[in-house]
Amino acid sequence: MKTNQINPIRIIPFLDIKNGLLIKGINLEGLRVLGKAKDFSNFYYQKGADEICYIDNVATLYGTNNLSKFISETAKDVFIPLSVGGGIRTIEDMKKMFSAGADKICINSSIIENPSLLKKASKIFGSANLVVMIQAIKIKNKYYISKSNGRDVVKIDPVLWAKKVENLGAGEIILTSVNNEGLKKGFDINLTKKVSSSVNIPVIAHGGAGSFKDIYDVIKKTKISGV
Repeated sequence: MKTNQINPIRIIPFLDIKNGLLIKGINLEGLRVLGKAKDFSNFYYQKGADEICYIDNVATLYGTNNLSKFISETAKDVFIPLSVGGGIRTIEDMKKMFSAGADKICINSSIIENPSLLKKASKIFGSANLVVMIQAIKIKNKYYISKSNGRDVVKIDPVLWAKKVENLGAGEIILTSVNNEGLKKGFDINLTKKVSSSVNIPVIAHGGAGSFKDIYDVIKKTKISGV
């Protein structure tokens, strides 16, 4: 079982990308450009990030995946693990990302639509290299998962989904609270506690960080492995 007292917590900048630019939104919507993503990834690397996660924010929406060239360029200067997601729908897509320099593949919509893809991928690439993103939305005091950066709600409980993807071969989970994302008012502790306590694979908390205290609270009050 995971214990925060034994395993150090990883600090992982989460970069939403569109055409090589870093974008930011609120609740995964209302996106605005902040600058060149490569400049930010170099900055975070120099400042001591443990890993970096890149997500092509609109890839699933438009059925594209344009990160391979960006990852190839980034991997030349950033020597920490790189996780990559967005529009990855096939084994071939995954091979392309690994060949470009990705250390881990992040998937969400494709396995909600086709869970067997995760099982197949875990046999080919190994669970340690596969990260499942769970984008959780709270509606009338109930939690559901979602596809396409919160655009499509799927009536599956995040805790049940976390258990299922673990059994299918996920090596890690990135848990996003869509309701808290971008607001900088703290994480959804209740959701994060439930999900991180329900599985034996690492869970990364995402969505809501606005201060050191927010990060400290989610680490102390849940069983996450990274934030």
